[in-house]
Amino acid sequence: MGNRSSGAGWFAPPQRGLCQQVYVGRPVLTRPAEGPAGLIWPYRILVLTVMVDEIRMTNHHRLTGLQHVRAVLDAREAALSPLAAREAGSAGRARPEPADPFRGAYQVDRDRIIHTRAFRRLKHKTQVFVHPDSDHVVTRMTHTIEVQQVARTIARALNLNEDLTEAIGLGHDLGHTPFGHAGEETLAALLPGGFRHNEQSLRIVDLLEHGGDGLNLMAETREGILKHSKTRESVAAEAWGFASTLEGQIVKLADSIAYLNHDIEDAIRAELITESDLPREVHAVLGRTHSARIATLVGDCVVASTETFEGVTPRITLGADVLAATDALREFMFTRVYLHESTLADARRGQLVVEALYRHYEAHPEEIGGFSLPDDPAWRRAADYVSGMTDGYAVDRARALRLIG
Repeated sequence: MGNRSSGAGWFAPPQRGLCQQVYVGRPVLTRPAEGPAGLIWPYRILVLTVMVDEIRMTNHHRLTGLQHVRAVLDAREAALSPLAAREAGSAGRARPEPADPFRGAYQVDRDRIIHTRAFRRLKHKTQVFVHPDSDHVVTRMTHTIEVQQVARTIARALNLNEDLTEAIGLGHDLGHTPFGHAGEETLAALLPGGFRHNEQSLRIVDLLEHGGDGLNLMAETREGILKHSKTRESVAAEAWGFASTLEGQIVKLADSIAYLNHDIEDAIRAELITESDLPREVHAVLGRTHSARIATLVGDCVVASTETFEGVTPRITLGADVLAATDALREFMFTRVYLHESTLADARRGQLVVEALYRHYEAHPEEIGGFSLPDDPAWRRAADYVSGMTDGYAVDRARALRLIG
Protein backbone atom coordinates (compact mmCIF):
# COMPACT_ATOMS: atom_id res chain seq x y z
CA MET A 1 0.00 0.00 0.00
CA GLY A 2 2.91 2.32 -0.43
CA ASN A 3 5.89 3.39 1.57
CA ARG A 4 6.04 5.04 4.94
CA SER A 5 7.39 8.55 5.31
CA SER A 6 11.13 8.68 4.92
CA GLY A 7 11.46 11.12 7.79
CA ALA A 8 12.74 13.89 5.53
CA GLY A 9 12.65 17.52 6.58
CA TRP A 10 9.36 19.15 7.46
CA PHE A 11 9.07 20.95 4.15
CA ALA A 12 10.10 17.95 2.07
CA PRO A 13 7.46 17.01 -0.52
CA PRO A 14 5.23 14.06 0.33
CA GLN A 15 6.07 10.71 -1.12
CA ARG A 16 3.77 9.13 -3.63
CA GLY A 17 2.20 6.93 -0.97
CA LEU A 18 2.40 8.37 2.55
CA CYS A 19 0.57 6.02 4.91
CA GLN A 20 -0.56 6.05 8.50
CA GLN A 21 -1.97 3.38 10.75
CA VAL A 22 -5.65 3.64 11.58
CA TYR A 23 -7.27 1.29 14.05
CA VAL A 24 -10.69 0.03 13.06
CA GLY A 25 -13.34 -2.41 14.22
CA ARG A 26 -15.07 -2.45 17.59
CA PRO A 27 -12.63 -1.83 20.42
CA VAL A 28 -12.79 -3.95 23.57
CA LEU A 29 -12.50 -2.20 26.92
CA THR A 30 -10.30 -4.14 29.30
CA ARG A 31 -10.63 -3.71 33.04
CA PRO A 32 -7.51 -5.14 34.70
CA ALA A 33 -7.48 -5.72 38.44
CA GLU A 34 -4.93 -2.93 38.79
CA GLY A 35 -4.06 -0.01 36.60
CA PRO A 36 -6.16 2.00 34.16
CA ALA A 37 -8.62 0.53 31.74
CA GLY A 38 -7.30 -0.08 28.26
CA LEU A 39 -8.59 -0.49 24.73
CA ILE A 40 -7.82 -3.42 22.47
CA TRP A 41 -8.66 -3.00 18.81
CA PRO A 42 -9.29 -6.19 16.84
CA TYR A 43 -7.37 -5.19 13.74
CA ARG A 44 -5.79 -2.25 11.98
CA ILE A 45 -5.32 -1.01 8.46
CA LEU A 46 -3.06 1.39 6.66
CA VAL A 47 -4.77 4.39 5.17
CA LEU A 48 -3.26 6.40 2.35
CA THR A 49 -3.17 9.98 3.62
CA VAL A 50 -1.40 11.78 0.81
CA MET A 51 -1.37 10.80 -2.83
CA VAL A 52 0.70 12.98 -5.09
CA ASP A 53 -0.06 12.17 -8.69
CA GLU A 54 0.94 13.99 -11.84
CA ILE A 55 2.09 17.14 -10.03
CA ARG A 56 2.96 19.69 -12.65
CA MET A 57 5.09 22.28 -10.98
CA THR A 58 8.38 24.01 -11.41
CA ASN A 59 11.39 23.33 -9.20
CA HIS A 60 11.69 19.72 -10.31
CA HIS A 61 7.97 19.03 -9.88
CA ARG A 62 8.17 19.50 -6.13
CA LEU A 63 5.61 21.17 -3.93
CA THR A 64 6.68 24.45 -2.38
CA GLY A 65 6.69 24.70 1.41
CA LEU A 66 3.27 26.33 1.75
CA GLN A 67 1.67 24.08 -0.82
CA HIS A 68 3.03 21.04 0.97
CA VAL A 69 1.63 22.23 4.29
CA ARG A 70 -1.80 22.70 2.75
CA ALA A 71 -1.61 19.28 1.11
CA VAL A 72 -0.74 17.63 4.42
CA LEU A 73 -3.60 19.45 6.20
CA ASP A 74 -6.08 18.32 3.56
CA ALA A 75 -4.72 14.78 3.67
CA ARG A 76 -5.04 14.56 7.44
CA GLU A 77 -8.65 15.65 7.21
CA ALA A 78 -9.31 13.15 4.44
CA ALA A 79 -7.99 10.35 6.67
CA LEU A 80 -10.51 11.08 9.45
CA SER A 81 -13.46 8.85 10.14
CA PRO A 82 -16.31 9.21 7.62
CA LEU A 83 -18.35 10.50 10.58
CA ALA A 84 -15.93 13.33 11.37
CA ALA A 85 -16.71 16.99 10.67
CA ARG A 86 -14.80 18.36 7.70
CA GLU A 87 -14.22 21.80 6.28
CA ALA A 88 -15.43 20.60 2.89
CA GLY A 89 -18.86 19.78 4.29
CA SER A 90 -19.09 22.72 6.66
CA ALA A 91 -21.71 25.44 6.66
CA GLY A 92 -18.68 27.74 6.86
CA ARG A 93 -18.40 31.23 8.29
CA ALA A 94 -20.99 34.00 8.23
CA ARG A 95 -18.41 36.10 6.41
CA PRO A 96 -16.39 33.98 3.95
CA GLU A 97 -12.62 34.11 4.35
CA PRO A 98 -9.72 32.73 2.29
CA ALA A 99 -8.20 29.51 3.61
CA ASP A 100 -5.27 29.93 5.98
CA PRO A 101 -2.05 28.55 4.41
CA PHE A 102 -0.79 26.95 7.65
CA ARG A 103 -3.96 26.03 9.54
CA GLY A 104 -7.27 24.34 8.98
CA ALA A 105 -10.43 26.37 9.58
CA TYR A 106 -11.20 24.79 12.94
CA GLN A 107 -7.63 25.34 14.07
CA VAL A 108 -8.07 29.00 13.19
CA ASP A 109 -11.19 29.03 15.40
CA ARG A 110 -9.26 27.53 18.29
CA ASP A 111 -6.49 30.11 17.97
CA ARG A 112 -8.94 33.00 17.79
CA ILE A 113 -10.65 31.85 20.98
CA ILE A 114 -7.37 31.53 22.87
CA HIS A 115 -6.43 35.12 22.01
CA THR A 116 -9.71 36.68 23.21
CA ARG A 117 -10.03 38.87 26.26
CA ALA A 118 -12.88 36.66 27.48
CA PHE A 119 -10.64 33.59 27.48
CA ARG A 120 -7.91 35.35 29.46
CA ARG A 121 -10.40 36.41 32.12
CA LEU A 122 -11.38 32.80 32.84
CA LYS A 123 -8.28 32.41 35.03
CA HIS A 124 -9.86 34.73 37.61
CA LYS A 125 -13.41 33.36 37.50
CA THR A 126 -14.89 30.91 39.98
CA GLN A 127 -15.53 27.31 39.08
CA VAL A 128 -17.27 26.24 42.32
CA PHE A 129 -15.47 27.70 45.32
CA VAL A 130 -15.59 31.48 45.69
CA HIS A 131 -12.43 33.14 47.09
CA PRO A 132 -10.62 29.86 47.79
CA ASP A 133 -7.74 29.86 50.28
CA SER A 134 -5.63 27.58 48.09
CA ASP A 135 -3.72 28.19 44.87
CA HIS A 136 -4.67 24.70 43.68
CA VAL A 137 -8.44 25.12 43.48
CA VAL A 138 -9.87 24.80 39.98
CA THR A 139 -10.77 28.04 38.20
CA ARG A 140 -12.91 28.44 35.12
CA MET A 141 -9.69 28.53 33.09
CA THR A 142 -8.24 25.28 34.41
CA HIS A 143 -11.65 23.63 34.04
CA THR A 144 -11.73 24.71 30.40
CA ILE A 145 -8.27 23.25 29.78
CA GLU A 146 -9.28 19.94 31.37
CA VAL A 147 -12.45 19.78 29.25
CA GLN A 148 -10.37 20.39 26.14
CA GLN A 149 -7.91 17.65 27.14
CA VAL A 150 -10.58 15.03 27.84
CA ALA A 151 -12.49 15.95 24.69
CA ARG A 152 -9.44 15.80 22.47
CA THR A 153 -8.48 12.39 23.86
CA ILE A 154 -11.89 11.01 22.96
CA ALA A 155 -11.86 12.63 19.53
CA ARG A 156 -8.46 11.18 18.71
CA ALA A 157 -9.48 7.69 19.83
CA LEU A 158 -12.54 7.87 17.55
CA ASN A 159 -10.56 9.41 14.66
CA LEU A 160 -12.78 12.49 14.67
CA ASN A 161 -11.82 16.13 14.10
CA GLU A 162 -9.56 17.11 16.99
CA ASP A 163 -9.26 20.77 15.97
CA LEU A 164 -13.03 21.29 16.00
CA THR A 165 -13.31 19.45 19.31
CA GLU A 166 -10.61 21.60 20.85
CA ALA A 167 -12.11 24.85 19.56
CA ILE A 168 -15.51 24.02 21.08
CA GLY A 169 -13.92 22.92 24.34
CA LEU A 170 -11.90 26.10 24.73
CA GLY A 171 -14.86 28.34 23.89
CA HIS A 172 -17.69 26.62 25.72
CA ASP A 173 -17.49 28.59 29.00
CA LEU A 174 -16.47 32.05 27.78
CA GLY A 175 -19.85 33.41 28.84
CA HIS A 176 -19.67 32.41 32.50
CA THR A 177 -20.28 35.16 35.01
CA PRO A 178 -18.16 36.02 38.03
CA PHE A 179 -18.86 33.74 41.02
CA GLY A 180 -19.77 30.76 38.89
CA HIS A 181 -23.31 29.52 38.50
CA ALA A 182 -24.39 31.74 41.39
CA GLY A 183 -23.73 34.83 39.29
CA GLU A 184 -25.50 33.22 36.35
CA GLU A 185 -28.60 32.55 38.45
CA THR A 186 -28.65 36.17 39.60
CA LEU A 187 -28.55 37.60 36.08
CA ALA A 188 -31.10 35.02 34.94
CA ALA A 189 -33.56 36.43 37.48
CA LEU A 190 -32.84 40.05 36.53
CA LEU A 191 -32.77 40.00 32.74
CA PRO A 192 -35.75 40.01 30.40
CA GLY A 193 -35.74 36.49 28.98
CA GLY A 194 -33.18 35.27 31.50
CA PHE A 195 -29.45 34.67 31.19
CA ARG A 196 -27.65 31.46 30.22
CA HIS A 197 -23.90 31.16 30.07
CA ASN A 198 -23.88 29.01 26.92
CA GLU A 199 -25.90 31.63 25.04
CA GLN A 200 -23.58 34.33 26.38
CA SER A 201 -20.57 32.32 25.19
CA LEU A 202 -22.02 32.38 21.69
CA ARG A 203 -22.79 36.09 21.99
CA ILE A 204 -19.17 36.77 22.91
CA VAL A 205 -17.70 34.97 19.91
CA ASP A 206 -20.37 36.33 17.56
CA LEU A 207 -20.51 39.97 18.68
CA LEU A 208 -18.70 41.18 21.76
CA GLU A 209 -15.13 40.38 20.82
CA HIS A 210 -13.45 42.72 18.33
CA GLY A 211 -15.85 45.57 19.03
CA GLY A 212 -18.98 44.04 17.53
CA ASP A 213 -17.38 42.07 14.71
CA GLY A 214 -16.95 38.90 16.71
CA LEU A 215 -14.60 36.08 15.75
CA ASN A 216 -16.46 34.90 12.64
CA LEU A 217 -16.16 31.27 13.72
CA MET A 218 -17.18 28.23 11.73
CA ALA A 219 -20.82 27.17 12.09
CA GLU A 220 -19.93 23.86 13.75
CA THR A 221 -17.81 25.58 16.39
CA ARG A 222 -20.62 28.00 17.19
CA GLU A 223 -23.20 25.23 17.42
CA GLY A 224 -21.02 23.15 19.74
CA ILE A 225 -20.50 26.10 22.08
CA LEU A 226 -24.24 26.78 22.27
CA LYS A 227 -25.30 23.16 22.82
CA HIS A 228 -22.80 22.04 25.44
CA SER A 229 -25.05 22.67 28.45
CA LYS A 230 -27.04 20.04 30.35
CA THR A 231 -29.74 19.96 33.01
CA ARG A 232 -29.38 18.45 36.49
CA GLU A 233 -31.35 15.41 35.37
CA SER A 234 -28.40 13.64 33.72
CA VAL A 235 -25.05 14.21 32.05
CA ALA A 236 -26.83 12.85 28.97
CA ALA A 237 -29.77 15.29 29.24
CA GLU A 238 -30.64 17.18 26.08
CA ALA A 239 -31.15 20.72 27.47
CA TRP A 240 -30.35 22.98 24.49
CA GLY A 241 -30.22 20.00 22.17
CA PHE A 242 -27.39 17.88 20.86
CA ALA A 243 -24.83 19.23 18.45
CA SER A 244 -25.15 17.89 14.92
CA THR A 245 -21.43 17.01 14.97
CA LEU A 246 -19.98 14.20 17.04
CA GLU A 247 -17.24 16.62 18.04
CA GLY A 248 -19.80 18.92 19.66
CA GLN A 249 -21.34 15.96 21.46
CA ILE A 250 -17.92 14.97 22.77
CA VAL A 251 -17.42 18.36 24.43
CA LYS A 252 -20.86 18.15 26.05
CA LEU A 253 -19.89 14.90 27.75
CA ALA A 254 -16.26 15.89 28.40
CA ASP A 255 -17.53 18.93 30.32
CA SER A 256 -19.22 16.63 32.83
CA ILE A 257 -16.30 14.20 32.99
CA ALA A 258 -13.94 17.06 33.80
CA TYR A 259 -15.96 19.02 36.35
CA LEU A 260 -17.28 16.06 38.32
CA ASN A 261 -13.78 14.73 38.85
CA HIS A 262 -11.91 17.95 39.58
CA ASP A 263 -14.74 19.16 41.84
CA ILE A 264 -14.28 16.04 43.95
CA GLU A 265 -10.67 17.00 44.55
CA ASP A 266 -11.59 20.58 45.44
CA ALA A 267 -14.34 19.41 47.80
CA ILE A 268 -11.94 17.03 49.56
CA ARG A 269 -9.42 19.86 49.87
CA ALA A 270 -12.19 22.03 51.38
CA GLU A 271 -13.01 19.21 53.80
CA LEU A 272 -16.60 18.98 52.64
CA ILE A 273 -16.25 15.30 51.73
CA THR A 274 -13.72 12.48 51.80
CA GLU A 275 -13.02 9.93 49.10
CA SER A 276 -14.78 7.27 51.18
CA ASP A 277 -17.97 9.37 51.18
CA LEU A 278 -18.53 8.78 47.47
CA PRO A 279 -21.38 6.37 46.70
CA ARG A 280 -20.47 2.69 46.59
CA GLU A 281 -21.75 2.50 43.02
CA VAL A 282 -19.29 5.19 41.97
CA HIS A 283 -16.33 3.33 43.44
CA ALA A 284 -17.45 -0.01 42.05
CA VAL A 285 -18.08 1.18 38.49
CA LEU A 286 -15.92 4.26 37.96
CA GLY A 287 -13.01 3.71 40.32
CA ARG A 288 -11.56 4.97 43.58
CA THR A 289 -9.13 7.58 42.29
CA HIS A 290 -9.25 10.65 40.07
CA SER A 291 -7.23 9.06 37.28
CA ALA A 292 -9.11 5.75 37.45
CA ARG A 293 -12.48 7.49 37.11
CA ILE A 294 -11.40 9.56 34.13
CA ALA A 295 -9.84 6.51 32.45
CA THR A 296 -13.07 4.56 32.92
CA LEU A 297 -15.28 7.35 31.62
CA VAL A 298 -13.11 8.10 28.60
CA GLY A 299 -12.67 4.43 27.73
CA ASP A 300 -16.35 3.64 28.13
CA CYS A 301 -17.29 6.65 26.01
CA VAL A 302 -15.05 5.43 23.19
CA VAL A 303 -16.45 1.90 23.32
CA ALA A 304 -20.12 2.83 23.74
CA SER A 305 -19.94 5.51 21.06
CA THR A 306 -18.21 3.20 18.61
CA GLU A 307 -21.05 0.72 18.99
CA THR A 308 -23.48 3.35 17.71
CA PHE A 309 -21.39 4.22 14.66
CA GLU A 310 -22.77 1.37 12.60
CA GLY A 311 -26.37 2.35 13.36
CA VAL A 312 -28.76 4.89 11.91
CA THR A 313 -27.88 7.60 14.43
CA PRO A 314 -24.21 7.65 15.49
CA ARG A 315 -23.78 9.50 18.77
CA ILE A 316 -21.41 10.10 21.65
CA THR A 317 -22.62 8.26 24.70
CA LEU A 318 -21.79 6.16 27.75
CA GLY A 319 -22.76 2.58 28.49
CA ALA A 320 -25.80 2.11 30.73
CA ASP A 321 -23.89 1.10 33.88
CA VAL A 322 -21.29 3.86 33.59
CA LEU A 323 -23.96 6.48 32.81
CA ALA A 324 -25.97 5.45 35.88
CA ALA A 325 -22.89 5.66 38.11
CA THR A 326 -21.94 9.05 36.63
CA ASP A 327 -25.42 10.44 37.28
CA ALA A 328 -25.25 9.06 40.82
CA LEU A 329 -21.95 10.90 41.30
CA ARG A 330 -23.46 14.08 39.89
CA GLU A 331 -26.42 13.93 42.28
CA PHE A 332 -24.06 13.28 45.18
CA MET A 333 -22.01 16.35 44.25
CA PHE A 334 -25.11 18.53 44.09
CA THR A 335 -26.29 17.36 47.50
CA ARG A 336 -22.99 17.33 49.34
CA VAL A 337 -20.97 20.05 47.59
CA TYR A 338 -22.76 22.41 45.20
CA LEU A 339 -25.71 22.96 47.55
CA HIS A 340 -23.74 22.73 50.80
CA GLU A 341 -24.41 25.63 53.15
CA SER A 342 -20.82 26.88 53.15
CA THR A 343 -20.73 26.85 49.35
CA LEU A 344 -24.07 28.64 49.17
CA ALA A 345 -23.03 31.25 51.76
CA ASP A 346 -20.06 32.32 49.64
CA ALA A 347 -22.23 32.19 46.53
CA ARG A 348 -24.84 34.49 48.09
CA ARG A 349 -22.20 37.11 48.78
CA GLY A 350 -21.18 36.94 45.16
CA GLN A 351 -24.79 37.21 44.05
CA LEU A 352 -25.21 40.44 46.00
CA VAL A 353 -22.24 41.90 44.15
CA VAL A 354 -23.57 40.85 40.74
CA GLU A 355 -27.03 42.21 41.41
CA ALA A 356 -25.73 45.52 42.75
CA LEU A 357 -23.45 46.02 39.76
CA TYR A 358 -26.13 45.10 37.25
CA ARG A 359 -28.67 47.51 38.71
CA HIS A 360 -26.09 50.28 38.88
CA TYR A 361 -24.93 49.94 35.28
CA GLU A 362 -28.45 49.49 33.96
CA ALA A 363 -29.26 52.85 35.53
CA HIS A 364 -25.96 54.41 34.42
CA PRO A 365 -24.96 52.86 31.08
CA GLU A 366 -22.70 55.81 30.37
CA GLU A 367 -20.33 54.41 33.01
CA ILE A 368 -19.87 51.08 31.26
CA GLY A 369 -16.20 50.77 30.42
CA GLY A 370 -16.33 48.30 27.56
CA PHE A 371 -17.26 44.81 26.42
CA SER A 372 -20.74 45.87 25.37
CA LEU A 373 -22.31 47.31 22.26
CA PRO A 374 -23.18 51.03 22.51
CA ASP A 375 -26.41 50.74 20.52
CA ASP A 376 -27.85 47.96 22.71
CA PRO A 377 -30.46 48.76 25.39
CA ALA A 378 -29.15 49.55 28.86
CA TRP A 379 -30.14 46.18 30.36
CA ARG A 380 -28.27 44.29 27.66
CA ARG A 381 -25.16 46.43 27.99
CA ALA A 382 -25.17 46.06 31.77
CA ALA A 383 -25.54 42.28 31.47
CA ASP A 384 -22.69 41.98 28.98
CA TYR A 385 -20.39 44.18 31.05
CA VAL A 386 -21.07 42.59 34.44
CA SER A 387 -21.09 39.00 33.19
CA GLY A 388 -17.66 39.55 31.65
CA MET A 389 -16.07 40.66 34.91
CA THR A 390 -13.72 38.47 36.92
CA ASP A 391 -14.53 37.82 40.57
CA GLY A 392 -11.92 40.24 41.84
CA TYR A 393 -12.76 43.04 39.42
CA ALA A 394 -16.46 42.74 40.27
CA VAL A 395 -15.73 43.12 44.00
CA ASP A 396 -13.36 46.03 43.35
CA ARG A 397 -15.92 47.88 41.20
CA ALA A 398 -18.70 47.28 43.71
CA ARG A 399 -16.55 48.71 46.50
CA ALA A 400 -15.39 51.65 44.41
CA LEU A 401 -19.03 52.49 43.65
CA ARG A 402 -19.93 51.99 47.34
CA LEU A 403 -22.41 49.32 46.46
CA ILE A 404 -21.07 46.95 49.14
CA GLY A 405 -19.20 47.44 52.40
